[in-house]
Amino acid sequence: MFWKFDLHNSSQIEKLLEKEDVTLQELLDEEDVLQECKAQNQRLLLFLSRDSSMLDLLNLITHEPPADREERLRYKFANVACELLTCDVSLINDKVGGDESLLNTLYSFLEQTPPLNPLLASFFSKTFGNLITRKTEQVIGFLKKKEDFIGQVLKHLDTSAMMDLVLRLISSVEPVCLRQEVLTWLNDERLIQRLIELIHPHSDSERQSNASQALCDIIRLSRDQASVLQETSETDPLLTTHELQQSIDVLLKNMFEGEKSEVCIVNGTQVLLTLLETRRPCVEQVIDPCSQGLEKPYTVNNSILMAIQTHLKHFHHLLLNPPKKCVMLTTMGILEEPFGNARLHGSRLMAALLYTRAPRIHHELCQLNMINLLLDLFFKFSWNNFLHIQVEHCVSAILNQPTTNGKTHDSPDQIQLETKDTQNSDKSDMFTHCDLIKHRILDAWEENDKTQEAGGMRKGYMGHITRIANTVVQNAEREQEQTQISQLIKDLPEDYKARWEQFVNETNKKNTADLNDTPQIIFFISIFLLTQVFSDYQIQEMSANFVDQFGLNDDEFGEHDSTTFLTLLVSLLSQVSSAIFETRTKERIRPFDDAEEEEDIWEDKEINYATQVKARSRFMKHTHTHARIHTLISHSSDCCLSSVGLDW
Repeated sequence: MFWKFDLHNSSQIEKLLEKEDVTLQELLDEEDVLQECKAQNQRLLLFLSRDSSMLDLLNLITHEPPADREERLRYKFANVACELLTCDVSLINDKVGGDESLLNTLYSFLEQTPPLNPLLASFFSKTFGNLITRKTEQVIGFLKKKEDFIGQVLKHLDTSAMMDLVLRLISSVEPVCLRQEVLTWLNDERLIQRLIELIHPHSDSERQSNASQALCDIIRLSRDQASVLQETSETDPLLTTHELQQSIDVLLKNMFEGEKSEVCIVNGTQVLLTLLETRRPCVEQVIDPCSQGLEKPYTVNNSILMAIQTHLKHFHHLLLNPPKKCVMLTTMGILEEPFGNARLHGSRLMAALLYTRAPRIHHELCQLNMINLLLDLFFKFSWNNFLHIQVEHCVSAILNQPTTNGKTHDSPDQIQLETKDTQNSDKSDMFTHCDLIKHRILDAWEENDKTQEAGGMRKGYMGHITRIANTVVQNAEREQEQTQISQLIKDLPEDYKARWEQFVNETNKKNTADLNDTPQIIFFISIFLLTQVFSDYQIQEMSANFVDQFGLNDDEFGEHDSTTFLTLLVSLLSQVSSAIFETRTKERIRPFDDAEEEEDIWEDKEINYATQVKARSRFMKHTHTHARIHTLISHSSDCCLSSVGLDW
């Protein structure tokens, strides 16, 4: 490379440093000052490491720039100063981290009266976060000596940069023993309790949102660290405090006592959903091969479920009487009663609770008639697919319960699996009290058919209705020892049982016919599916350690896997095209009628619309085919209702 032989011309920085009266602003105004600093330009580093220069750099990122400066240049020097302070040069890190007076200058930014300048707050957070990573012991010791450091940070939590600073303290401290010491200190400062207190109807929305996000990130970071450092026996004090029944009870009281606030309910529910996560959220069906063996499912503590159970009645009331919302204009018309984000998060929580398979939770939900209420909302808000998918999850969680033969786990730190009686009660209630088949699936399907026959639009929930029906049929087919679902279907009244069988058979027949009727449909669906597969393949290749492994070495940058997949893709499409071509060549082509007299295009004659209608009908036939292709692809969730092998 050229720079190995020092063939580049001397920069303007060198010329400036030769001046005796050079100023810091002159250097910051140069475009290559950051590159020269990273390249360890010794003369530049000696200038920047002076006490006066360091003080000026810190003042630039903690004080408002002059108001009379041009707007686009107003924060230029502050931005460059932040980049220099965080460019990971040991001389600069040692200078700032080892000088308490400089640390006090930086810390003084927190002592300002809120609100903070968001841009300066990001510069401050980035600089302090870098020092926490590079000069951990010195900076942690400095912060511990400050009076109520956590209080100063939380005072400015309406700025997201302060949340990032708190998370840096939790995630960037090494070694493990020092990290445990920091976590204990943060727990002694009541970090979790103080964040929960901020999720309150009287707090502003930004502060609540940042507090909620901080709590969610703390939960995930703590669980990730616990799964990686499995050899350590020490528990995370922040996570332990967060999972206490008392902590969750305070959060739920803030959400529901007093005036209802949608912002408070949504942010609080997000924390509860994170506590109920058994795995980190990721792209569906995509597994990072480098993380296998490290990521294990988390267990949900009983304390979490016990705290939520006592407040389920409030969520039931929320679904019935949500916070007032204004009339909303949508593409489908005026919505007098919008469903709202609060009720959506409530339905998400119900699905998450059902997937824990805790007997006490299932029993309480049955007592509250929660599933029936969710099904009512499912059909009432016929165009809200966000709600539909959550209700579908709730139904699937009940129908997919595994057989346990009455066995339970007695450990107080783990959720209990449902007993056989709980399973029977849940499924029986779904079919009898909720009328899943009689007055839900069958009536909705028939009503939709009548609407479409009258020229109306297809209901927005029909795809989810089909998926729910699929779940019923699949569970009935794969039940071996326990035949409860099959028995519940057999116990239906004769007219409904006949309607159900007819519904399953006709839907299978219709879907199979739609797939096999026209070769073009197969071709376009093949392209669609293969494109989806290749998209998933690309996502899977982008693993979590991609950035660390990525390099510019041509010898190591292989393309074998991508080439192989593309070859397979082209081969499959070629086979489909060949099959369609052979099908078309076997079809009878109408020959030209030689006896038909040649038509004089210049001859004046009476216009005959029959020919035009005929041509138009041929055009409409092709248009109809493409419309059906579009319909099939857009409603790909409407798959067959038995093991026909058409789960697309």
